[in-house]
Amino acid sequence: MTVMLEIMRSTDPTEIAFASALLSGEDIEVFEMDVHMSALEGSIGILPRRLLVRRADAHRARIVLRDNALPVSE
Repeated sequence: MTVMLEIMRSTDPTEIAFASALLSGEDIEVFEMDVHMSALEGSIGILPRRLLVRRADAHRARIVLRDNALPVSE
């Protein structure tokens, strides 16, 4: 079983896309949660999306996000 940790949470889809691209560029697998929640909330963007990575990649992923001035979940 693979344990995933949340490394980022944001309501800004551009931040999520940028973070996903950065992490993928570093060969860190990213899973985006809550992608379709906007359909349930009426597309007003109040529910944040979350990015998850493997526990083994979490430390490196946080460094990549911080180095690019992106919010990091602790």
